[in-house]
Amino acid sequence: MTNPLSPHLEVVRRHAAIGLTDTPIPRLDITVGRGNTDRAPCLYRSMVCFILQGSKHVAINDQLLSYDSSQYLISALDLPGTGQILDEDDGRPYIAVSLVLDPALMADVASTLPPMRDPEPQGVGVAINPMTTTLRDTLLRLLSLLDSPGDIPALAPMAERELLYRLLQGPQGRLLRQIARPEGPLAQIRKAVAWIRDNCNKRLRIEALCDASGMSRASLHRHFQALTGLSPIQYQKQLRLQEARQLLLAGDHNASNVAFAVGYESASQFSREYTRQFGAPPMRDIRNIWRALDGAAPG
Repeated sequence: MTNPLSPHLEVVRRHAAIGLTDTPIPRLDITVGRGNTDRAPCLYRSMVCFILQGSKHVAINDQLLSYDSSQYLISALDLPGTGQILDEDDGRPYIAVSLVLDPALMADVASTLPPMRDPEPQGVGVAINPMTTTLRDTLLRLLSLLDSPGDIPALAPMAERELLYRLLQGPQGRLLRQIARPEGPLAQIRKAVAWIRDNCNKRLRIEALCDASGMSRASLHRHFQALTGLSPIQYQKQLRLQEARQLLLAGDHNASNVAFAVGYESASQFSREYTRQFGAPPMRDIRNIWRALDGAAPG
């Protein structure tokens, strides 16, 4: 039986290596990786992700999701969580394509569709949906532009608009319309999330977060918890620990310096929370990662 994603995979193999590849198509990334036995903490951007080969387990707070090439994932806002990628049963590596969603472009495309009264978003802002033949064909047209980079400036915007149009007509059309709206709870929580990210290493002030989002304290906490599965303080902690891990992996800082750089006032508190999050103290965790990557820590 012919794999309907074979043409997509042929294009991707010509343009992506192991790891994350930023493509010349704006906001479009390709991930190629080997399956692992552990869930790795990561930040899910506001995006749509199509798996071409393999599968993935995603955990956002208490919500557990699994999907493969027969489905796609939509994330309505930046969400910290964990992910575990899995190879195909025959050992072929995991391959996925992700497109970060542009709210302004989404709003422009949504304006061409019939008006719809959208209820407030319910539940954590991430969902798995069945892949369709139309979506596969549209995605292939977008990916095929990698073979003719000179056409990307003129044709990629049209292919992206068609992809967004198809997504808006799909099961998560209402959720995507919420992304496009400049007002409403999801838009306000997106503003709160952006404020936390921009001020991640500073003490979280709920009053400032309310001002940034335009919400009352009670409304902020209720909608933030509903859409992210976390309180604002828990969300900031997740971002701090992920940033700390990236700084430690760069190899230019020790654990104490990193703790203060990401906003902790106590190195011991940082070590405790890091260990709870990643399963080992900071430097031991980093050595474990280096060993897994190339068999030995550098230096």
